[in-house]
Amino acid sequence: MFNRKKSEPASAVEPDAGGSPQKKGRPTPSRRQAESRHNQPLVPADRKEAKRKSKELRDAAYRRQQVALETGDERYLPVRDKGRVRRFTRDWLDARWSLSEFVVPAMLVFLAVMLAASFLRTDTELVARVIFVLTAAFYVLLLASIVEGVVVWQRLRRRIAQRYPDDTIPRGTWFYCYSRMVMARRWRTPKPQVARGEFPAVSR
Repeated sequence: MFNRKKSEPASAVEPDAGGSPQKKGRPTPSRRQAESRHNQPLVPADRKEAKRKSKELRDAAYRRQQVALETGDERYLPVRDKGRVRRFTRDWLDARWSLSEFVVPAMLVFLAVMLAASFLRTDTELVARVIFVLTAAFYVLLLASIVEGVVVWQRLRRRIAQRYPDDTIPRGTWFYCYSRMVMARRWRTPKPQVARGEFPAVSR
């Protein structure tokens, strides 16, 4: 009695904004296919080869860094040594004589005497006096180096501000300055690039 019209099948084409049909041009990828495009293997197929290449890259980076510590090449220096403020700090400290650079050699001498004294059993009173004198001298030298470090840092900070007024002095530069001062010149890293008395220019 009642005639039902069969529903028309959904068209494979979709109308665009202007009303005209627009084809997709390619089938819609399945979920599995889409996920496989983004998933990359976390573990390389050849672990031994990947490990060898990684080691080669580390060795090459280490060699470049060692050369930079000798030549001062800014590109490959460690992060703590990078920047023109740190370079100016190193050059200014390396150009001057410092009392503090004798702290480490004095400490080594003190330890050597202490070790030798521990094997001496002849005159304990004389050994005790020698150790007392050396200990007092070492602490006086250490205290003097700390005072020198504070004074030198105040002078150096003014020179950095004068040379690079627009630069911010990195945090920890005071300790960077003092730790370089107490190290003997030949043991410093990066290696000094200026001679004694060859101070960097303060004004541009």
